[in-house]
Amino acid sequence: MAVAKYSEVDPVLYPAGADAPSNGSAVSWSAVLGGTVVAIALTLVLLTLGSAFGLATISPWPGVGAKATSFTIGAGVWLIVTQWLSAMVGGYIAGRMRVRWHGLHTDEVFFRDTAHGFLTWSSATVVMAVIAVIASVLSTNAAPAATVAATPEMLDAARKAAATFAGFAGLSMVIGAFIGSVGGAVGGGLRDKHP
Repeated sequence: MAVAKYSEVDPVLYPAGADAPSNGSAVSWSAVLGGTVVAIALTLVLLTLGSAFGLATISPWPGVGAKATSFTIGAGVWLIVTQWLSAMVGGYIAGRMRVRWHGLHTDEVFFRDTAHGFLTWSSATVVMAVIAVIASVLSTNAAPAATVAATPEMLDAARKAAATFAGFAGLSMVIGAFIGSVGGAVGGGLRDKHP
């Protein structure tokens, strides 16, 4: 029975005398985990600051403070800023902390760095989603829901605000994935400038 052999490296990309890449993993999971922890921590800090800003702009009294639409837009913008900053810093940390790959073409190194940033963003997003679901389940079991009489106008305004917030949340996740990947590439590029 013949044993399948990995293809040889491209001689144009790897001239004679260049070391072939090792058979080790292309992913430095410790770097991804470190970037994930940093991204989650920064997200929590920024969400806390955003909550402080938001609570400072609203009022329980009618006609005072920010309107629901402007509050929702402000919260959405803050969510995007939070995603940008935490994904960039987490991806950057993952790129900087990974091991140096010797004997690889720069395009392959760039791809791996980008993948490290994307994996960091992905794992941080999944962990935060799990935490949000657990918190939601625990909060619904804590106290019975209050019954409030709502007019059709109030229900429509709540629906519009929720739809706007969901749109901002989806947009911030897409932007966060891209920025996390860019952060990994930037961090990895700087990592390779040092031995």
